[in-house]
Parts: sequence; structure tokens; C-alpha cells
Amino acid sequence: MSRMLKRAGGAGTALAPSALMQGDVVALSQLRVKLFADGADLSSVAALARDLPIKGFTTNPTLMRKAQVRDYRQFALEFLALAQDRPVSFEVFSDDFAEMEQQAHEIASWGPQVYVKIPVMNAQGEFSESLIRRLSAAGVKMNVTAVFTLEQVQRVAKCVSDETNSVISVFAGRIADTGRDPVSLMAEAVHILKPNPNAELLWASPRELLNIFHADAVGCHIITVTSDVLAKLPFIGKDLSVFSLETVQMFRRDALQAGLSIDLPQTMAASARPLAQGARR
Repeated sequence: MSRMLKRAGGAGTALAPSALMQGDVVALSQLRVKLFADGADLSSVAALARDLPIKGFTTNPTLMRKAQVRDYRQFALEFLALAQDRPVSFEVFSDDFAEMEQQAHEIASWGPQVYVKIPVMNAQGEFSESLIRRLSAAGVKMNVTAVFTLEQVQRVAKCVSDETNSVISVFAGRIADTGRDPVSLMAEAVHILKPNPNAELLWASPRELLNIFHADAVGCHIITVTSDVLAKLPFIGKDLSVFSLETVQMFRRDALQAGLSIDLPQTMAASARPLAQGARR
């Protein structure tokens, strides 16, 4: 790449936003942002751990419900075995802070690579400040989740210990769903966390492959990506003219397979035949 800039976090280099706008392409291996996989299907976890440059995993109750998980602990232990030594985030379920704390210690006991996901607030809108402080002071690695605002990032940053690893998950994709551009917000969040070397910013809920490059450009430490976005990794750097042709071929193939046709008046059909014959010469 000809246009590079220092990461907002201070270490290494990242793709400049202006380079993204110009259509430049950089290999996935050149990016500094760590690629995590987000999911709860164990067969997919096994394949991702084996075949792709995945540095860690996340999951959540919604994904677990879709995967029809019934035994949380058994599911987590199988997940950890597949992930090997990669970090994995598992979430507490309770809405009561005291019970959340008990659940957090239980989840943390499942393995040294476990990060316990703590929501930034409970379902009543009460900020999880005291709980985050206690768990971080006790050495529990946390992934503080469902963060949407810079004020929340600032408050969480004040709660986590600089002696315990922590992740702050900002839902950049959902922020984008509101019509707001999350890129500048994420860049500022990187700056807020910079004084704590053990606090990492995670770009959550990405909506497209390009978000991986956005995350890298602003110096975000981690991006967690679902399988539908990961499936697009082979498209990185794809020739756009080839992509255009393949798209037209796909439309043609699907129309034929669907048995679609357009009934033309006899006069129009007759006039169309010489044109088609001329095109074949």
C-alpha cells in the first residue's frame, strides 16, 4: 500500500481511510486488526478454527438460542476444546448484579482463555459499574458488551483494571443501522482506551466485509464477524470486471432455472430474431 498511517492504538500500521475510498486492496494478512468469529454452531466453529485465520471467538444468548443450545456448560466446554487456546467470550444470563457476579466466576472457571461477557447495563438500564470493577479487580477477564456510546466507553474504561485483560464491544453495525457513521466513533473509542494497554476495543455486529478494513483503519484491536460475512473473504481483491460478468451469468442462470419467460407479441418476436442472429455472427 502506498498510503499508510499509524494505528490509533499506537502500534503498527493500518490502512488509511482515504486508501479505502480510492478502492485500493490490501491482503487480509497485512491487517493488524484481529479477526474473531461470532457464532454458536459447533460444526462451524470447528471448521473456522481449522481453516481460517481466526484469532478468537464470541457468542451470545441469541446465537445460542438459534443453535438450540440446551446445556450451557457442556456447550462451552466443547466450544473451548474446538477453539484450543484462542480466547472465547461467553455471556452471563442473569439480570441481577449479584447473580451476574456468581455466574461470571463460574464461567471464568471453564478455561484460562475465557472472557466473561457482561452487559454494560442490566435490563432496567442500571449501569454495571460496580460489577465491572469487582470482577476486573478479581482478575476476571471480561468482554463488556452492548456498548453503543462514547460516554459508555469512557465509563467502562474507568472501571476496568489495567492489570486485567478486558474487551469493550461497541456495536458499530447497530450504530450504522440508525443512520450514523460508526467509523469516527470507533476511532475516538480507540483513543479513550489507549491509556490502558490491557483494554481492547472490539468492533461488534459488522454488516459487510468492508467493516473489517474500517476497523483496521481506525486502529480497532478486534472485529468479530458472523459466518455470512466470513464467507465473503475470498472476494477480497477480486477483479471487478470478472465479478460483473459472473453476476450477469448468475442472473441468466437463475432465470433459466426458474423457468421464467416473457411472452412477446408475434410482431415483436419476429423483429427480435434478426437482431439475435446478427449478434451471433
